[in-house]
Amino acid sequence: MAAPEQGYAGQVLRLAVPAFLALIAEPLFLLADTAIVGHLGTAQLAGLGLASTVLLTVVGIFVFLAYGTTAVVARQLGAGSRRGALEAGVDGAWLAIALGLAVALPLALAAQPVCRALGGSGAGLDAAVSYLRIAAFGIPAMLVTLACTGVLRGLQDTRTPLVAAVAGFSSNALLNVVFVYGFGWGIAGSAIGTVIAQLGMAAWLILALLRQVRAEGAGLHPHPGRILGAARDGIPLLVRTLALRAVLVLTTWVAAGMGVVPLAAHQVTATIWSFLAFALDAIAIAAQALTGRALGAGDAREARELTTLMVRWGIWCGAGLGVLVLAVHRVLPGLFTGDPAVRSAVAAGLIVVALGQVVSGYVFVVDGVLIGAGDAPWLARSMIAVLVAYLPIVLVVRASAPSGAVGAVTWLWVGFTGFMLVRGALLWWRVRSDGWLVLGAARR
Repeated sequence: MAAPEQGYAGQVLRLAVPAFLALIAEPLFLLADTAIVGHLGTAQLAGLGLASTVLLTVVGIFVFLAYGTTAVVARQLGAGSRRGALEAGVDGAWLAIALGLAVALPLALAAQPVCRALGGSGAGLDAAVSYLRIAAFGIPAMLVTLACTGVLRGLQDTRTPLVAAVAGFSSNALLNVVFVYGFGWGIAGSAIGTVIAQLGMAAWLILALLRQVRAEGAGLHPHPGRILGAARDGIPLLVRTLALRAVLVLTTWVAAGMGVVPLAAHQVTATIWSFLAFALDAIAIAAQALTGRALGAGDAREARELTTLMVRWGIWCGAGLGVLVLAVHRVLPGLFTGDPAVRSAVAAGLIVVALGQVVSGYVFVVDGVLIGAGDAPWLARSMIAVLVAYLPIVLVVRASAPSGAVGAVTWLWVGFTGFMLVRGALLWWRVRSDGWLVLGAARR
C-alpha cells in the first residue's frame, strides 16, 4: 500500500537534503576556482572558461556512471536484493576506473588543439592549456567519484557523498589559495589543488563502498561480462549526455566568437547557472533513487505519486532560486572579477538566468524521474531532437548578437533558455504517458 503524501515528503527530504548539500558543494569546486583565478586577470578567467568547458564535457559524457548505476542499484534494492545491488555497483566502479585511465592522458596531450577548436586564442588560450594539461589527470578520480556516488544513492544513502563533497570542496579551496597565491603558481596551481582534492574524494568513497560490500559478502573482483553489460546499458545515457554537452559547448563557442569580455562574462554566468542546476538537481537525485526503488518493488502508483510531489517541489524551488538571483544579480559579479565590463555583462545575463529557473526546476526533476525509471533510450532520442532544435537558435544568436558585451550575453542566455523550454515540453509529454512505467528488478 502506498504511503500518504506526508510519508513521501519524508522520503524525498531524507534523500534530497543531503544530496542538495553535496550537489552545491560539487560546483563550489568550479566557483572557488573561478573566484580565485578571476582575480589573476581577464585572460586567465577566459582560459578557465574554455578549460572547464572541456573538463565538464568529458566528465559529463560519463555521468551515466552515476545516473545509470543509481537506477540499477535502486531497482535491485526495491526487489529485495541488496547483494545484487552492491555487485552492480562494483561493476560500475571498475568501469569508471577503466574509462578514466583511457581518457586522461589523451586529453592532456590534446589540450592545445581542443581549446583552440573552442575558439581560444592568445593569452586566454595559453591559460586554458596550462590548466587543462594538469586537470586532465583528475578525470579518473572524478569518474570513480561519480560511480561510487551513484551506488550509494541507489542504496538510499546521500549522506556519505555529502561528507566527501564537503571535505573535497574545503581542501580544494585551501589548496587553490596556497598554490595560486602562496606559491605563485598562477592558474596551474589551481589545477593542481583541484586534482589533489578530487583524488581524496574518490579514495573516501571507495572505502565507504568497500565497507558495505564486505559486510554483505558481495564480490569485489572485476567481472568482464557484467562490466561490458554495464557499459552497454550506459550507451543511451551516454548519447543523451553527449547531446546535452553539445548544447553547452555550442553556447560557449558562440560566446568565444563574441570576444574575450563576453566569453569571460559567460564563464561566470554559466558557473552560477551550473550552481543553481546542481541545487535543483537534489530533488532529481531523490527522484532517481525513489523511482527506481518503487518500480523495482512493482509499485507504479507510488512512482506516480512521488513524481507529482517532486515535480511540484522542483517548480517551487526554481521560483525561489529565481527570486534570489534577481535580488543579488548586481552583487554576484563582483565576487568573480574586478573588470567593470565583465561585471555589467554578467549582471545582465543573470536576469535571464533568474527568469528561467522555474523551467529548470521542472526539467531537472522530470529528467531524474525518467533516469530512475531506466527510460534512457527515450531520453537519448529526445535530447538529440532538442539538440537539432537548438542549432538554428544558436546560429541566429551568433549572427544577430548585439555588439556590446551586455547585449551579447543577454541575447546568448535568451537563446539558451529557448533550449530549456523545448526540452521541458518533450519531458512533459513523456511523463504524462505510461511508457516509462516498467516494473521489476530489471528493465527489459
